[in-house]
Amino acid sequence: MSISKKTGLSDNIVGAVAYFTPFMAIFFLAIRRYNKRPYVRFHAWQSLVFNVFAISFGYLLAYILPLMKFLGARALIVIACVAVSFAFLVWLWCVISAANGKRFRLPIIGNWADEQAYR
Repeated sequence: MSISKKTGLSDNIVGAVAYFTPFMAIFFLAIRRYNKRPYVRFHAWQSLVFNVFAISFGYLLAYILPLMKFLGARALIVIACVAVSFAFLVWLWCVISAANGKRFRLPIIGNWADEQAYR
């Protein structure tokens, strides 16, 4: 009797790890072992687009907030903290959903990532 053993990481873990850095998402999209799996592709694409959006929004916020001096320093700090906290919570929700085997679709990004997963 032969017992076959599946090696490697499960799709849930790979999907969750793809959210940690854009480099991990690109890595999973480039490696043949993972880029043929729609679940992994979905989370890698969504992660990549979310990271690009979050980084771009951060740079935009860094340039716009100093121009809004009329709000005061405390208000600017609160705005920045709320934006960073919101982005972190969205990221955390995506990681937990991927680890639990769910395809949580972010607005706009999620539908596009789902299309890319089945290409």
